[in-house]
Amino acid sequence: MTDPRPVIASIRDGRGLDGPGAALIAQGLADGSVSDAQAGAFAMAVLTKGVGTRGRVALTRAMRDSGHVLQWDLPGPVVDKHSTGGIGDTVSLVLAPLLAARGCFVPMISGRGLGHTGGTLDKLEAIPGFVCEQPEDDLRRIVRQVGCAIVSPTGDVVPADRRLYAIRDESGTVESIDLITASILSKKLAAGLDALVLDVKAGSGAILKKPDSAARLAQALVETANGAGCPTTALITDMDQPLARSAGNALEVAEAIRVLRGEQGALRDLTLALAAECLALAGQPVAGLEAMLDGGAAADVFGRMVAAQGGPHDLIDRPEVHLRTAPVVRPVPAPAGRVGRIDVTALGHAVLALGGGRLRAGERIDHAVGLDRMAKLGEAVGPDRPLAMVHAADDTAAEVAIAAVQAAYVLGDTGPGPLIRDRITA
Repeated sequence: MTDPRPVIASIRDGRGLDGPGAALIAQGLADGSVSDAQAGAFAMAVLTKGVGTRGRVALTRAMRDSGHVLQWDLPGPVVDKHSTGGIGDTVSLVLAPLLAARGCFVPMISGRGLGHTGGTLDKLEAIPGFVCEQPEDDLRRIVRQVGCAIVSPTGDVVPADRRLYAIRDESGTVESIDLITASILSKKLAAGLDALVLDVKAGSGAILKKPDSAARLAQALVETANGAGCPTTALITDMDQPLARSAGNALEVAEAIRVLRGEQGALRDLTLALAAECLALAGQPVAGLEAMLDGGAAADVFGRMVAAQGGPHDLIDRPEVHLRTAPVVRPVPAPAGRVGRIDVTALGHAVLALGGGRLRAGERIDHAVGLDRMAKLGEAVGPDRPLAMVHAADDTAAEVAIAAVQAAYVLGDTGPGPLIRDRITA
């Protein structure tokens, strides 16, 4: 069968999607034999009718196999993590070297920021000389020698998703959980993983703000990944406040380094929880993770990864020398009280307005700007404790950001909820 129309009609009429139909669609998306009109009709049929767990598994596998799939021969499990994104979510920079320090291998294929959430690659490119685009031979060498690498996807990984991603935007089908699931997992599974842990955010700074939406996506991701042969669990985690104290590329790298050197806080706590999930899935002992941070083993791996990907050899010891700083640093004044609510998405937009993110793919960003020392829920603020510090390119940008941050915070009596809201297993 080479005609995609019967596949589209089957989904439209509620009969679902099987393996051969998914393979035809995925290959047609990759080679162009499925037209834009047919791709849009396919996406709309999936959005309106759904394809169920079997259909999601079939589509995920077919999209994964539309391009190059990595194969590994390493003396330890190959693992990774995916987050749906949030403000101050710098987990990847700590988690990858932490897992590598415990004997795992982490070929982390990451993305750039678009919209109010930051991208892992943008954060790493705040490090002078760091190269995200690594040929496969270099990726393999770095992963084998260091234990982890964080890179951008190559052009031959999951070409079907690159096409369908654009079609979803144009056809108004972005919110389909079936298509979101296949998009996320096809790219992760193309890395040849033995285990995957998912961090699905819920709350005011998440893409999926409602808990029930986050739970549905987490369940779909876990069922589909396990159905496709990759042991996977998901944590539904809080994004009603920033995860870290910083938002902005160089500022987040600096905070990640502090956590790698033993600093306490929510970023460390969540990283440890995700690492424990990943190790358990891979059949590895979980005990001793904290010692990898407190004793410096994870920091050492991160430093070696940075050097292997073109960055400075002494970043861990001298981050203040290598990471750019903004010329204007201003406090965000607050009346006396406690933080009761935070519009976390608004904080992300404040960083965007400072120049620390992009609204369109390809836009240049200023790695030095952003926010740090952000107050968390339940914490006291006032004349001696600002809501945050703004790092800006000039005074005008700083004033705009100060006003935006003040508008994002509401004082009150509400304290923080749990960092980990739920755990989803197969």
